[in-house]
Amino acid sequence: MGINSTEVAYNFGQLGSAVVNETGAFTPPTGMVVIAMTFLGDISFSALVADVSGHDATPVAGNVGYFSHTAAVPAVHGDGANETASDTLFPTGLTVYGRWTGFTLGTADSDGGVICYFGK
Repeated sequence: MGINSTEVAYNFGQLGSAVVNETGAFTPPTGMVVIAMTFLGDISFSALVADVSGHDATPVAGNVGYFSHTAAVPAVHGDGANETASDTLFPTGLTVYGRWTGFTLGTADSDGGVICYFGK
C-alpha cells in the first residue's frame, strides 16, 4: 500500500510535468521549479537558470555549487560546479536532477525534446 506523502510528491514529480521540444523560453507553473529533466533526444540549452532562492547566496571565495547555462552560481556549501555552454550536449535517455527556474533549448527537437518535472 502506498503512502500519501507530500515529501514523495515534491521529490518525484507528482506535481506535474511538461514536454518541451521548441526553442521558446520555458518557465514552470507559478510557485514551482523544474526538479528533474529527462532528455528524449540529444539536447543543448541556450539558457538554463538555477534556482538558488532557498539557499544562502553569500559565496565562499571560489566555491560554486549549482550549474546553470551562462555562469556557475556561487554557493556557501559545495564546490566545483561549472557552467554549461551552448555546445554542452545532454544525451538521449539522461535524467538530471536539480532546481531550475527556467530554460530554453538550443535547437528545436520535434521528435524528442525534454520531459521536465515540477516540484516546490
